[in-house]
Amino acid sequence: MNMVYWKRERFRIGKLLDHSEIMTQGETLEELEENIKDAYLLMIVDEAPEKYEIKEIII
Repeated sequence: MNMVYWKRERFRIGKLLDHSEIMTQGETLEELEENIKDAYLLMIVDEAPEKYEIKEIII
């Protein structure tokens, strides 16, 4: 998955190219990456049943 990002005065702003509705910010690039992953998981989990499991996979 690809993210486009840019720097504002204090924060870096990023959004996922495949899911342009997911946009967040972070003070560092690392924080931005973590925040965008969290936002993506929240979107996916929102559609999941009440009981679910998460497993990280590397592609």
